[in-house]
Amino acid sequence: MTVQADPVTVDKAVEIERDARRRDVRMRWLLSAPALTIITLFAAGPLLIVLVYSFLTPGNYGNVKWIFSIDAWTNVVVQRDIFDNTLQWADAHLSIFWRSLKLSIVTTILTAIFGIPTAYFIATRSAKTRNLWLFLITIPFWTNLLVRTIAVQELIRTEGVINNVLRMLHIIDTPIQMMFTDFAIGFGMTYVYLPLMVLPVYASIEKLDFRLVEAGYDLYASRWTCFRRIILPLVKPGMIAGSILVFVPSLGAYVTPRVLGGGKNLMFGNLIELQFGQGRNWPLGAALSISLMVLVMVALIYYTRISSGGDKQNG
Repeated sequence: MTVQADPVTVDKAVEIERDARRRDVRMRWLLSAPALTIITLFAAGPLLIVLVYSFLTPGNYGNVKWIFSIDAWTNVVVQRDIFDNTLQWADAHLSIFWRSLKLSIVTTILTAIFGIPTAYFIATRSAKTRNLWLFLITIPFWTNLLVRTIAVQELIRTEGVINNVLRMLHIIDTPIQMMFTDFAIGFGMTYVYLPLMVLPVYASIEKLDFRLVEAGYDLYASRWTCFRRIILPLVKPGMIAGSILVFVPSLGAYVTPRVLGGGKNLMFGNLIELQFGQGRNWPLGAALSISLMVLVMVALIYYTRISSGGDKQNG
């Protein structure tokens, strides 16, 4: 004998469950409201202001005039000739963009070349020694970025440590001009951002099951083959994360190019600061800032796709 459920009771139970869900959702929104408010005011708010400024007219002495204009976005890639008012490529902006992209890629490659072996070395030490090496790697983060950059300047300037050592060893007769060049910027950014490559790669190598490497040796694989076919694929997520952590800040670097590159080797961050400062063209500076943010977003989306593709293959 089956007992039929009372439809009124069932409907009442469903209604109670719906009310409970509504209260739960309402409570979650209330708990998230402070964080969402902070994010909106201090993150999305300034970005919205910069976006609005990029569509306005520059003022006479800085600031903006509240007149709609797309000239700032046009001037990112093209500029008008002062004589015949024709459009020409903004060679200065494009060359600075290319320099920024090139140096960011070179910095990422160099930090990978030096950082991956360093991370592997640290991960293969004993626990006590490993902590000491990690401590030494993180020490630069305790120092201000400007101080670290000036330290690099003392190494590569005309009368710096490197030139003095080379002259003492009679390798060179006259000092090598390294300051205020792309080499100086790349050297400085490699030193500054190297820990950002070492730490994610180290985290991946530390989780590596070295029994797989031993199995490769048992199958007569060479050290290079084990590194290329076993270690690299397993630490790939850490390498990608480190590359993003290096590439993104180096693309918008300001302090290191300003100190080591001088006034003639500008990068994108320096160009943005120049428009807000001496150039007094706030809309153009805002448009360049948004353009840089879009480039960073493209890099992050590319990273996400690579990571998700790798996860699917490993799964």
